[in-house]
Amino acid sequence: MTYPMIHICYRVLDLEAAENFYRQAFGFEIGRKKDFPEGKFTLSYLVCPGLPFELELTYNYDQREPYTQGDGYSHLAVGVEDLEASHQRHTELGLNPTPIKGLTAGQGMFYFLTDPDGFRVEVVRRSAEKMEN
Repeated sequence: MTYPMIHICYRVLDLEAAENFYRQAFGFEIGRKKDFPEGKFTLSYLVCPGLPFELELTYNYDQREPYTQGDGYSHLAVGVEDLEASHQRHTELGLNPTPIKGLTAGQGMFYFLTDPDGFRVEVVRRSAEKMEN
């Protein structure tokens, strides 16, 4: 029995700002969107073309204050072959990426962006072979 990842859910204060961030930063597209007026919430499922994983953004109509983020090291991770070009692009878009870092001395392997709701997204260097798997 297997349990493939299908989605992760983030509750967002400004749905349009969150959708725009993930579209602009990573090329996500809105796969489907469903409004539930009786429940006072909207679900927006963002997808990366060709991949089965979704990012579910939940917008609750009555939420006025930003959601509290955990104090751990929680984050979403995406992979990219050319980490330096990606970092430069995100810098040019004004998305304020952290410096490229690594866990040990040597070539940097990742950096982070923060979305409009404070969720962190790790951008990880991936080899061409791993990107295909």
